[in-house]
Amino acid sequence: AAAGGELPRDASGAVDYTKDFFGKPSYLTVSGQLNAEIYACAMRDVYTFGPTFRAENSNTSRHLAEFWMVEPELAFADLQDDMDCAEAYLKHCLTHVLEHCDEDLEFFEKNISKDDLRERLRGVATSDFARITYTEAVDHVLKAKKKFEFPVEWGCDLQSEHERYLTEEVFKNTPVIVRDYPKGVKAFYMRENEDGKTVAAMDVLVPKVGELMGGSQREERLDVLERRIEEVGLEKESYWWYLDLRRYGSVPHAGFGLGFERLVQYVTGVENIRDVIPFPRFPGSAEF
Repeated sequence: AAAGGELPRDASGAVDYTKDFFGKPSYLTVSGQLNAEIYACAMRDVYTFGPTFRAENSNTSRHLAEFWMVEPELAFADLQDDMDCAEAYLKHCLTHVLEHCDEDLEFFEKNISKDDLRERLRGVATSDFARITYTEAVDHVLKAKKKFEFPVEWGCDLQSEHERYLTEEVFKNTPVIVRDYPKGVKAFYMRENEDGKTVAAMDVLVPKVGELMGGSQREERLDVLERRIEEVGLEKESYWWYLDLRRYGSVPHAGFGLGFERLVQYVTGVENIRDVIPFPRFPGSAEF
């Protein structure tokens, strides 16, 4: 802001962003993924780990306005490779905690989760994840004999209650990977499938939490990516560097994001995600 707290404005009265710190509008990131794609295409397999921000007005036990995310990006990989990596990564994390943090887990089991926490984690670490399409997931929910707060139909995003029903009841406390979501509920950079209606996206769902990881194969075809950017109403000029990755030669690549606090929440049995981050920031609260 200018002296006196007034924002600089142009002749039309709009905010004059040429006087901004960066000389143009700038925003907090919701992901490091687009930048990681550049690194992956140069260095093959990479990951980022840093703070991410969401302005989603969700006051739930699973959401934060600021959290930390682990984001692997794999070159020469498709959706199948992406799902395999996500499953192996989660199993590795759980196995490591079970082998090296038994005393801590015993404490959480006795005082926080008050159930068979270690046995539950051991079961996930040693079992094959179920894998279904989004269409199959919707069919399971529609056939459920229980009532949900949010109705579901093909084309809408799955809610936490649907995700937990799938992993806890349909597949008996087994993690579930749901793939091939409608392109209307997913981001523009996800690779469009041959049916023209779905994209090569996947979410990893776990008991008691719901979605823990989400990822996709990225759209490496320049013409399709440009069309998708236009379809969702974004400005191609802002993504010139991202499009150049395709314009001057690209490779099939894929990746996913894991919300670190959700992983801690899942491993410890803590109910509220605000209790597993030192300085929680969420809608209506930025005290720290």
